Amino acid sequence: MRETIKITYLSDKIERLTYIQGKSDWIDLRAAERVELKKGDFKLIPLGVSMCLPDGYEAIVAPRSSTFKTWGLIQTNSIGVIDESYGKHSCKDQWMVPVYATRDTVVEVNDRICQFRIQKHQPEITFEELEVGQLDGEAREGFGSTGKQ
Repeated sequence: MRETIKITYLSDKIERLTYIQGKSDWIDLRAAERVELKKGDFKLIPLGVSMCLPDGYEAIVAPRSSTFKTWGLIQTNSIGVIDESYGKHSCKDQWMVPVYATRDTVVEVNDRICQFRIQKHQPEITFEELEVGQLDGEAREGFGSTGKQ
């Protein structure tokens, strides 16, 4: 089933959103203004769009795999979550990406600096509390490990 998302472009300088056919269901977002950053600077980079997400949906915004290599930028919140209340009543709720510069860099208008996907909210969960040691299966032997090599 295909959902419809209402979008307002707040810049006529950025390309319209589109899937990269056959590669991913994530969609690239572009810088809506030229940004010069010095090492150690923080900036909210405007992405030139505002969207009205359907009830029960949220957008996940994450860096592209090339963002750090190309510009030395780290997305400061690792990923961003935009829920349906942001942008619902105003086209002024522009999407932005918070970045920290690890080196001097320049982001040009229309550079693809992050990506997003729309997903349904997590279902409501009930947690069943168990005593330690009652879960089935074996431990993986440490956080951040896929087991012994």
